[in-house]
Amino acid sequence: MQGADRAPGRALLVAGPTCSGKSALALLLANHLGGTIINADSMQIYRELRVLTARPTAADEARVPHLLYGVRPASEAGSVAWWRAAALAAMAVSRDGGRVPILCGGTGMYLASLTTGLAAVPDPGAAARAEARALLAELGAPGLHARLAAHDPASASRLRPSDGQRVARAWEVWRGTGRGLAAWQAERRTAPPDWTFAAILLDPPRPALRAAIAERFAAMLREGALEEVRAVRALGLSPALPSMRAHGVPELSAYLDGAITLDDAASRVVAATGRYIKRQATWFRHHPLAAGQRTIGARWKEGAQFPENHMADLRSFLYGPVDGPAMCPYASAQHPGMRDDG
Repeated sequence: MQGADRAPGRALLVAGPTCSGKSALALLLANHLGGTIINADSMQIYRELRVLTARPTAADEARVPHLLYGVRPASEAGSVAWWRAAALAAMAVSRDGGRVPILCGGTGMYLASLTTGLAAVPDPGAAARAEARALLAELGAPGLHARLAAHDPASASRLRPSDGQRVARAWEVWRGTGRGLAAWQAERRTAPPDWTFAAILLDPPRPALRAAIAERFAAMLREGALEEVRAVRALGLSPALPSMRAHGVPELSAYLDGAITLDDAASRVVAATGRYIKRQATWFRHHPLAAGQRTIGARWKEGAQFPENHMADLRSFLYGPVDGPAMCPYASAQHPGMRDDG
């Protein structure tokens, strides 16, 4: 069916903090349900950072289709608006091919742009963008944040002073449109797409995540993380780009410059990632992604079994009648390892 005659699409969201096992769970679901895994992680979009961003392996990609992984060069910053458009296109490709779109990632703003729509912020223009990048290079992220706070305190209050990319974005919006980013975001959002979502959130205890992060970074070093950082540094990119701020890039760069030891770099990566997962967990706690969202309070490990009654619920959601019970996912009894956040 085409256009207005087509029924709303149905898709799954697999979300959670870094290192919670999202990719393993999405792969299991894709195998069982005939799915296409679509990346919803803001760092896994970068072509040059396969190891440090823990992108799916070539073997995993051969098992089921994967889309939006490694699709942008490190020199080009991604954005929520870009990802949303790309994700909707990938979802349509998946559906038209008779497969289930399974969006997998830990970037909450990406996922929310699908489920709740996106603020319609006008293009601030090339001059404002250039000014923001120049000020970021001159003042650094904290300095530009302080300047932003003097002119647009509402937007500045929502941003971490160290987040140069988002601080620069807020500055360019204020300069280019005459209104702050927070003011634009408070207005009417674009309509959510014609899709219905079921969501599974992985929410493991943070001590378990911290141990897993340390183990995973040690594995990354064995798999070529240092060589990956050498290669991306050779491109001569601005340190303000998101790709150059991916966990592991600044720390291993400092090691390669002789400023710290490799053990120090590893400790810093683990600490920075730990702070990040805390922010992720807080965001997901306050922003449910779908009605009837299910939360699994543990890391998902490869080989774990998904409860058959919940797999049946997913099939009912995906393939049931448009106006029937399938539109209210996860109607069955609770499984001890899962909870209903609806």
